[in-house]
Amino acid sequence: MRIIVFGATGGVGQSVVKQAVENGLDVTAFVRSPSKLEVTHEKLKVVQGDAFNREEVAAAIAGHDAVVSCLGSSKGMKKSTELQEMAKGIVAGMQKHGVKRIVYTASAGIHKEIPGLSGKLIMRMLKNALTDHRAAVDYIVSQGLNYTIVRPMGLTNGPLSGKYRESATSVPEKSRSIPRADAAHFILKALTDPRYENTSIGIST
Repeated sequence: MRIIVFGATGGVGQSVVKQAVENGLDVTAFVRSPSKLEVTHEKLKVVQGDAFNREEVAAAIAGHDAVVSCLGSSKGMKKSTELQEMAKGIVAGMQKHGVKRIVYTASAGIHKEIPGLSGKLIMRMLKNALTDHRAAVDYIVSQGLNYTIVRPMGLTNGPLSGKYRESATSVPEKSRSIPRADAAHFILKALTDPRYENTSIGIST
């Protein structure tokens, strides 16, 4: 399988790239700053580009079997449409080149699904980012692609364990966090397991 990873220099993206090449996948990392990518491997191709440039995005997608998005917004807690703009560019590139499979990394809370008072506080604090992610997700879902939406709880730098919980309806009970390496592990598992096609999955340790 040939995959292209957007957001490949972020914490989750780096883990996706590393685990993918170690598992024998051919990987293209689409990055703004190649020097920030810490992974090198014979199965890794690095393409420098701007995720807001639709022509560059479409050209990079050509020839791949699937897309993984680990993109984040540069605006932090501020209002932004960056995520939905980049998602629309990726979808356009996929449609142009007949690529159907996408795994999009969003966040727990995009469906207002984190329970309890602490959940409400988290979702209020992350309101702007969650709104942008939700708009990106809604667009992807509307376009007839074979999608998996990944909704991790708070991301940490803990080691890969391969042990985490999943929920297709909400978030796993008493969820708090998940290592970025485990989020990447799930992303790669979802790519090849038909059970995750056209689903939105909350993940947590």
